Amino acid sequence: MLLNQENLGKIKAGSNLLAPSPDLFELPEKVLQFGTGVLLRGLPDYFIHKANQEGVFNGRVVVVKSTDKGDTAEFDQQDNLYTICVRGFEDGQKVEANIICSAISRVLTAGNNWEEILTFATSPELSVVISNTTEVGIQLVEDDVNAQPPVSFPGKLLAVLLKRYKAFNGDRTKGLVIVPTELISENGTQLKAIVVELARQNNLEEAFIQWVTEANIFCNTLVDRIVPGKPDAALLANLEAVLGYQDDLLIMSEVYRLWAIEGNEQVKEKLSFAQTDAGVIVEPDINRYRELKLRLLNGTHTLSCGLAFLGGIQTVKEAMDDKNLSAFISGLMQEDIAPAIPYEVAPEEAADFSRKVLDRFRNTHIEHQWLSITMNYTMKLKMRVVPVLQQYYHLFNQAPEHVAFGFAAYLLFMKAKQQQGEKYFGELNNTNYLINDEHAAYFYQLWQSADFENIADEVLKNQEFWGADLTILPGFAQTVQKYLLQMSSEGVLAALKSLESRKISVA
Repeated sequence: MLLNQENLGKIKAGSNLLAPSPDLFELPEKVLQFGTGVLLRGLPDYFIHKANQEGVFNGRVVVVKSTDKGDTAEFDQQDNLYTICVRGFEDGQKVEANIICSAISRVLTAGNNWEEILTFATSPELSVVISNTTEVGIQLVEDDVNAQPPVSFPGKLLAVLLKRYKAFNGDRTKGLVIVPTELISENGTQLKAIVVELARQNNLEEAFIQWVTEANIFCNTLVDRIVPGKPDAALLANLEAVLGYQDDLLIMSEVYRLWAIEGNEQVKEKLSFAQTDAGVIVEPDINRYRELKLRLLNGTHTLSCGLAFLGGIQTVKEAMDDKNLSAFISGLMQEDIAPAIPYEVAPEEAADFSRKVLDRFRNTHIEHQWLSITMNYTMKLKMRVVPVLQQYYHLFNQAPEHVAFGFAAYLLFMKAKQQQGEKYFGELNNTNYLINDEHAAYFYQLWQSADFENIADEVLKNQEFWGADLTILPGFAQTVQKYLLQMSSEGVLAALKSLESRKISVA
């Protein structure tokens, strides 16, 4: 039995399966969404569906596929219904929930349905635009607003706004709240600047450009939820057997969810679905949420990835099952990073966020590979960790032990032993691994030519890498070098065990 509206009545809903009420299919279309990806279906569309169920937002989503590859057949045959299987831990408790999401009303392609999309642009009910066209989508490219359709996402958005402006004769009350979710800094600000520049390049009238900038609100946002998407065939078959229906659009998702949106009271009113889930936050300043995620989650990942991988641990979940690695990750996050976030964050908020991150790391349904996290290792350390390190020294004027240990593991991971064309490889247990970092060639030369006793000093003084000379931080280079020597002579896991044993004895 295929999941669709006709079969909904035959599906047995219960405590582990939440099905939509029939009246939700009659709700007006209020959202234009660019992208059909799993993040959008597992985060914004999830929130909208949940609010509709509670009688709050009362609006559905018209989706535009971000590419014209493939068709909309899977969505059409299921009447745009799909299941979100939520798995993980929240407040230390196991969570399993299956939700049939009814947020989407139509799925269109720009190539085949552009006129239909422009017609929806003139709907009085339309109030929100959401996008996730990948980071590449928010870029300025030469585009024609009158093309059928324009080639870029900003070009398509400009065409939608122009159509709406003309349909309502420039009515300021008919502006839209535009909420990009692309993973770039200041995504709303960047998108607005590109749309305005495209308007000028297309010689559109100044009155329209003024309407774009003043009647529409482009929100900066931060999204955070791991949505792996469709499970493998075996798990999917098992889930469908339990659910009692076939779902070709089924997606997996972790429990944790965050959609932080920079906005005022007007934005809050338009995005009323935020009222029904604490995971949606609408505030004038969302920088502290960005800092919490960047430092506590991403920074911890970055400082742990080389260490775990060299210790033979493949995934984040496996690391949380290892006594010493789990202790290292917790100590790194809570003792070294949380007190030194370079932004004003309340200690209790950092502690609460840390607990949620540790719950996420323990999720048995998320296979996050440590090796994949090592990609762009150097750049990630610079962006995510160095500001924390500098703030730690400003506060305590001593080397943070976990951070130094993580840096030592980074140096050992970057020990390139083999070159194949433009690729460089390290070696672990007689097996090569790819060093996917723009500075891999530098480390290949360094490890062959430099005195081993001075490796940490050589790398940490490189201002091109870090934007600062990290050897001026008292004792940091020496601590990193000490741990590097210990890892090289004893092995990574033995060095880690020694570190954790010392912490316990001191405590």
